Amino acid sequence: MLTKAFIPYKGYYSTPFSRWQGSLANEHAIILAGNTSKRWLADKGWDPKMLDYLFLGMTIGQPQWFYGSPWAAALVGAVKTPGMLISQACTTSATCIFQAAVGVETGLYETAYTLMADRCSNGPHTIWPNPNGPGGEVISENWLMDNFNKDPNAGLKMIETAENVGKEGGFTKEQCDELTLRRYEQYLMALENDRAFQKGYMFSPEVKVSRKKTILVEEDEGVTPTTKEGLASLKPLIPGGILSFGSQTHPADGNCGLVVTSEDRAKELSADPSLNIQIVSYGYSREKPGYMAAAPVPASQMALEKAGRKIQDMKAVKTHNPFVVNDLYFGQQMGIDPMGTEELSFNDYGCSMIYGHPQGPTVGRIIIEGIEEVAMKGGGYFLWTGCAAGDTGGALIFKIG
Repeated sequence: MLTKAFIPYKGYYSTPFSRWQGSLANEHAIILAGNTSKRWLADKGWDPKMLDYLFLGMTIGQPQWFYGSPWAAALVGAVKTPGMLISQACTTSATCIFQAAVGVETGLYETAYTLMADRCSNGPHTIWPNPNGPGGEVISENWLMDNFNKDPNAGLKMIETAENVGKEGGFTKEQCDELTLRRYEQYLMALENDRAFQKGYMFSPEVKVSRKKTILVEEDEGVTPTTKEGLASLKPLIPGGILSFGSQTHPADGNCGLVVTSEDRAKELSADPSLNIQIVSYGYSREKPGYMAAAPVPASQMALEKAGRKIQDMKAVKTHNPFVVNDLYFGQQMGIDPMGTEELSFNDYGCSMIYGHPQGPTVGRIIIEGIEEVAMKGGGYFLWTGCAAGDTGGALIFKIG
């Protein structure tokens, strides 16, 4: 359990997420994230030199990402700030935030910055030497699609691991469709009142469309309108399965940033000093091979145990759910309604299954949304959890108020 690491209220931002090959498809992810963070810090009136360390979270390589965090820090304006690159598939943001919190907890630094960015669009195609290849044949790898399509340990596509969990839970396609529609309706909550909820944390990146023209990307791009009839008409992607195109996420591009600091410094930086955002505990897990969607359960149980709390103590649960089976299984195993209740909301205001998955920054945005939601409700505990490649999972608990 942590006691000394805090996030200032409004000490964070996320860009909108753009479906791959959209408005952010040609932007270098590190440069875009660094420039966006610099503009955001200037908008806050904060000096980048206050940052003692920068954690850069990325999963898809970009040109010269060897220089990763120090380069990003220089772009932000923190020219003397060191840092490191963290890549942990879909839980990258959570790991960055937790490592920053541990550094604050131990007194290694007072104020850290976690900057998460990825561009799934136009990703790398790597060629590896193959000494045994006839005629100089090489080994090639598409960083995005090849890894979606095969876990080298389990030998399965990611969707196959989700289908395994669906079978174990005894779920049906009708249940998947019903919860998928609910998740879409929850996302629409964030668009009410002229996107009031999203405007509370979103910061628009600047994108050059020509040498003389720059635009701001102000809203999510690529969210698919969803209806009960539309979902019912979609066939399972795997014959005999329960998951369709509508009940899984899609690759996207974007970035986000969060400040992690001491309690006193958080109050100084907070938009509302009466709102404390404490990082309470972390959990991790690894499931049996080929059961990735089940991993959030043991990770959450660990985080809850370390915090000395029960799932019923949470005001909100937010998940990274690349497949809707994640939430069905989590609800079944944790004894809560995946549709959510008035006492315990479950993915209100959106989730990665609906607005997309840029990988590195996905969880950061979800955590930001959870903080905003619980703050609106007057405070309480908030659990984030999600799965990651290799049948692993992570969880973080926050206390707001």
